[in-house]
Amino acid sequence: MQTNARSSREDIFEHLPIPAALRKMIVPAVASQLIVLIYNMADTFFVGQTDNPYMVAGTSLILPVFNITLCLAGLAGIGGGSLVSRLLGQGETGEARRVSAFSLYLGLAISALFAVGMAVFMEPVLGLLGAGENTYQYARQYALCVIVSGGVPTVLSNVLANLIRSVGRSREASAGIILGGLLNIALDPLFMFVLMPEGCEVLGAGLATCLSNCIAFLFFVGVLVRMGRGAVVTFSPGGGLPRRESILAVFGVGIPSAVTTFLFDLDYVILDKLMVAYGDLALAAVGIVLKVERFPLNVGIGICQGMMPLVAYNYSAGNKQRMEDAIRLSRRLGLMVAGISIALYEIFAVQFAHLFISDPQTTALAAQFLRVRVLATPLMFLSFFTVYMFQAFGKGRISLFLGMTRWLVFNIPMLFLLNGLLGMFGLVWAQVTADTLTVALSFYVYGRYRPAVDTLPKAG
Repeated sequence: MQTNARSSREDIFEHLPIPAALRKMIVPAVASQLIVLIYNMADTFFVGQTDNPYMVAGTSLILPVFNITLCLAGLAGIGGGSLVSRLLGQGETGEARRVSAFSLYLGLAISALFAVGMAVFMEPVLGLLGAGENTYQYARQYALCVIVSGGVPTVLSNVLANLIRSVGRSREASAGIILGGLLNIALDPLFMFVLMPEGCEVLGAGLATCLSNCIAFLFFVGVLVRMGRGAVVTFSPGGGLPRRESILAVFGVGIPSAVTTFLFDLDYVILDKLMVAYGDLALAAVGIVLKVERFPLNVGIGICQGMMPLVAYNYSAGNKQRMEDAIRLSRRLGLMVAGISIALYEIFAVQFAHLFISDPQTTALAAQFLRVRVLATPLMFLSFFTVYMFQAFGKGRISLFLGMTRWLVFNIPMLFLLNGLLGMFGLVWAQVTADTLTVALSFYVYGRYRPAVDTLPKAG
């Protein structure tokens, strides 16, 4: 079984034509990203069916904290997965096994600590998030389910998905994420409106999410069992700790990934807070746009996730031509998706907005916002595409620099600057303006610090 797994991995990473190899890696990753997007909207959608604004507000308050669990998963999963691919490219299978086990236990430790911390400091955390007398109980119910009880399986599922994808098994990696998402969508109405009594709908939504993530985690455990005892991805600590430079390399790529994911969510939170000043219609309109624009962005993230193991492996193997072909084709595909999304959103902006709300005023305003925000789609793709490339190269400091510069120097300050200069529509134009600067910087950094692959790099 292990010989077959190795030959399959080598076929994807070394022998298949690049278009075929990318198709095997990218299609499942894109599918899982789209399911994740729908799944993230499911709880909010079904809780909204209660017509109880306090329930909606209570669940919404927990989303930023829940997103931190995804940052923790990125720390262990992306940091470990990138290194595993590079080690396999160098033929260091034993060290790759030790890194995968270390990454899994790292994800377990930090997610368990986060869950315990949330349980202990629940009251002050909810107070800091803005939970009041009417929303506290709902926020607490949801947090207990999705973070305290469900945080560990959520993080481990995402870490396993990244590690399994890093050895060329993108289909299995994506299948687990898709399974969890589809289960959550199916179980939400069952738990909320059938199994739980009236008034406990938020608790039902939280239980459905927790159970879905637990089942997804068990699916991944089953994948590891089928891969066999000698598989690269393993829970077995029998091989001991990885080398010190490998541990540093996991954190060197993982921490930038976690930080940039956190700053991405922070940017959305600040945009919402600033838009409040322009009234409920403006806030509702920008909320719709932020959901609609995620479809092409999530497709772009899926392209990057599928590309990264292929680039990392061939970078470490010294196969410059194959690495560059993978980068070139992936970038072209992402820009094509961005171009199609611009055309569709410009033409059908009103129809897309109408999917989320029927009020004509809000729909019209959301359509105006969408036609502006979608112009940033190719720029946003190029921005995080460059970050993913440096993660594949193991250049964590450069990816951290690009990520932090994008959000802390360009995007977030641009929100405040253009809000002061142009008002409401300044907030809408901020993304295009900031990401134009980000892409210019990314091209400069890539041209200057793009690593040479004439000789094998060190894994750390």
